[in-house]
Amino acid sequence: MAWRNLWRNKRRTLITVASVFFAVFFALIMRSLQLGAYDHMYRNVIESYTGYLQVQHEDFWDNKIVENTFIYTPELDQTLMNNNNTNTIVPRFESFSLASSGTLTKGVIVIGIDPEKEAFLSDVKGKLVKYRLSEKNIENLKKTDLPGKFIKNLDLFKGNSYTNSSSMMTDLGISERDSVLFMPLLRKYALFENGYIKTGEPEALIGDKLAAFLNVSKDDTLVLIGQGYHGTSAAGKFRIAGIVKLPTPDLDNKIVYLPFDICQGLYNSPGRLTSLAINIKRNDDSEIKRMIKTFSSEIKSPLKVLGWREMNELMINQMDADSKSGMVMIFILYMVIAFGIFGTVLMMTAERRREFGVLVAVGMQKSKLATVVVFEMIFIGIMGIGSGIVMALPAIIYGYYHPIRFSGEIAKMYEDYGIEPVMPFLPVDWYFLWQSIIVAVIVFIAVIYPIRKIYKMQIVNSLKA
Repeated sequence: MAWRNLWRNKRRTLITVASVFFAVFFALIMRSLQLGAYDHMYRNVIESYTGYLQVQHEDFWDNKIVENTFIYTPELDQTLMNNNNTNTIVPRFESFSLASSGTLTKGVIVIGIDPEKEAFLSDVKGKLVKYRLSEKNIENLKKTDLPGKFIKNLDLFKGNSYTNSSSMMTDLGISERDSVLFMPLLRKYALFENGYIKTGEPEALIGDKLAAFLNVSKDDTLVLIGQGYHGTSAAGKFRIAGIVKLPTPDLDNKIVYLPFDICQGLYNSPGRLTSLAINIKRNDDSEIKRMIKTFSSEIKSPLKVLGWREMNELMINQMDADSKSGMVMIFILYMVIAFGIFGTVLMMTAERRREFGVLVAVGMQKSKLATVVVFEMIFIGIMGIGSGIVMALPAIIYGYYHPIRFSGEIAKMYEDYGIEPVMPFLPVDWYFLWQSIIVAVIVFIAVIYPIRKIYKMQIVNSLKA
């Protein structure tokens, strides 16, 4: 009876279903965008710098000095590799230094890496700059037959560097259709000849923003001055083998990579490391907690195992604070949704007042009538929630594989604030269930109104409605 009642007035039913549908649809889209942005930021920092798990001296994270290093032994390597979730062990030597070129000087993070093994963790080689919109390159491009709208964007992104052609095309507003015509010109005039470091060679890779600050490029000389093991001087000259662009602008502004054996020599610490980053096969939180517990029982003091949450505690706190402000926006959306659903239920109840009166007058119990209305709202809720999920799912999946990339002035504004101009979606996760449950609760709260009206109904007055 409840199902048949719904379709006696299709317009009324569809309006009510639509209110639930839009509630679920917009709640899922908003939450997916918010959580996707957080996930993207986490991954950028984790995969560019810390990794998911590290073994360090127990004092190093709080006091990052060369004295808090350790000897890398075959026994330690064997202990870490025995875990079935360990993929590769990536050695690192990290310290601070003053980087100088000419009269320009800046404090930097110096990270000694294994040029080959680092591909399993932060993939530094994959972040090498491939295109650069230098002033000279832009002047050459302006002499070609590029349309005026692209020329304007060239001036807007003067000095920018790119690790792939797709991000450059997005910034310049070049569509896939136009790429066939204009990418050959960009490859000809904006291609950047880059290089990579080798073990045993006194070479360096530096961040793109740091290179711009120091006014250096490939094959220039970089001078590093710092403090080595037991207070010794750490100074050296290095050829800049290449320039990398990291997705985290703050890190890109102060990073220098050296081969880890050269870095050990610079800081007078042969055979010593500041950390071992563990490249893992499965990176879900439960697996990481299990590995930390296992390694903590096997690795003796003064070594310690740290997870990505402990190493990025400040960032997580900032994201949690931002998430709470985002939850306020979601709450406001739910309030709008709740009043929308309640409004449609109120309209439905008012329209059916005479119908309810007739049914009770001919002998139908009020409890059974209320049960029918409850089932009607359940069916409406199922249809609205189901259709909302079905419509949001393709949009979220597409947004996950094709994140929103801002171009033009909006992208420039994002980069000026030190944020990558990308808005990815988070794929299907627990938030899907929670948004659906919350909307379902709103629907069940809304059904209280028609139930109260039925039980308080005066039959004579209802028949006159």
